[in-house]
Amino acid sequence: MLYLIWIGTLMGIGGTVAMDLWAIVLNRVFGRPRPNWGMPGRWVAHAVRGTVFHDDIAQATPVDREFALGWAFHYGVGIIYGIVFAVLAGAAWFAAPTFLPLWLFALVTILAGWGLLHPGMGLGWFLSKTASPWTGRGLGLVAHTVFGLGMWGVVLAL
Repeated sequence: MLYLIWIGTLMGIGGTVAMDLWAIVLNRVFGRPRPNWGMPGRWVAHAVRGTVFHDDIAQATPVDREFALGWAFHYGVGIIYGIVFAVLAGAAWFAAPTFLPLWLFALVTILAGWGLLHPGMGLGWFLSKTASPWTGRGLGLVAHTVFGLGMWGVVLAL
């Protein structure tokens, strides 16, 4: 079990790093804004104090070190997802890993953002309150595919 937790942690870090590198590519090549991890950090700080849903997280009271908290949350969630996948997949999967289950798992993880984080920050369920919800949804699915590829890369490297 400790092995699965260890490899899951590495997978989660690898997947999250891949997502961050993808965000840099989108920014430099296509001019897409990079994620502002301060807003999820602010959301986390308010959520642990009891306020989960906001009309607009940018209008909520700022918190100390919200940017660092957002980054920690981002990587913490990635690590948790990596561990959950590793434990669910079990040692047998690691003996003969295939990408499809990992990719499907990575895609399913976006539901937490669409169903909790985004509405909590005021962006609506499944990004429904944003200017281009389908663009955001598509970019999210690609980002979570990249997350899966990053986790897959760790598995192949080990």
